[in-house]
Amino acid sequence: MSQSRSGPGILLQLATGLTAGAIGLIFLMVLAFAWPVFFPSAAGADIGLFSWQWRPAAGLFGILPMIVGSVLLAISAVSIAWLLSLGISVWLLSAAGGATSRTRRWLQWLIAGLIRFMTSVPTVVYGFVAIFLLVPIVREAAGGSGLNWLSASLTLSLLLVPTMVLVMEAGLRPRMEQISLSASALGFSRAQSVTYFVLPQGKRCLLTALALGFGRGIGDTLIALMLSGNWPQIPYHAADSLRTLTAHMALVTANEVGGAAYNSLFAAGAILLLINVCVSLGLRMLNRRAEQ
Repeated sequence: MSQSRSGPGILLQLATGLTAGAIGLIFLMVLAFAWPVFFPSAAGADIGLFSWQWRPAAGLFGILPMIVGSVLLAISAVSIAWLLSLGISVWLLSAAGGATSRTRRWLQWLIAGLIRFMTSVPTVVYGFVAIFLLVPIVREAAGGSGLNWLSASLTLSLLLVPTMVLVMEAGLRPRMEQISLSASALGFSRAQSVTYFVLPQGKRCLLTALALGFGRGIGDTLIALMLSGNWPQIPYHAADSLRTLTAHMALVTANEVGGAAYNSLFAAGAILLLINVCVSLGLRMLNRRAEQ
């Protein structure tokens, strides 16, 4: 029996080692190319990376506006998506089972199927539809071109909702199944059971959904490229345009093949990786405190 179990265990360890090694090599490659840009005194190639102006014609290659734009867009989109996902997950758990009406069960099945279908929709479709449906509404309400922080945040939040709902439901549903009979015997409805028992015990999956949503939100390229306006500035209002690091990398890659602007791409990629690592470590610490 022990010999039969050793095979899958070895394969799992090998797969884990290969995955960790591949991730480590990606970090090393990006940091190796970004090192001369981060430390220009050692390489003699100071491009003014950490400044607030991106004007290549004037020799200014600051990416601080793009860093701020990425963080603001990700935080705003994830905040909207997390709240929507939590509400949808709680409703799905509350509506499932029990003496619910046939219409409510049908609606629950329809919403669950729609959420799973949305995970297969390409990102470019979200952006394309938003240009024709959302952008005109934002343009009328807020003025300007409609390609701004608000449009990008709303569309990106819609993109994040299916993934976050599936993560939340996968973590909360087993807990609901464990306590459903006991809670019903005590006179609690399914909604009360989810609110008072399931959610307090499901902090881990809620934080996991938050981490995955933020990682995907800050790493998305097409939504920011198509809807944010791509102006390298600090946005102070929802109607202001912004540029993210991912959109910046796509634009520079399409127009540059070398030079200071091209070198800034490696620094932008390294900063994106560091932001994701810091967020993941921070949420992991919160997760450990929640389990104590």
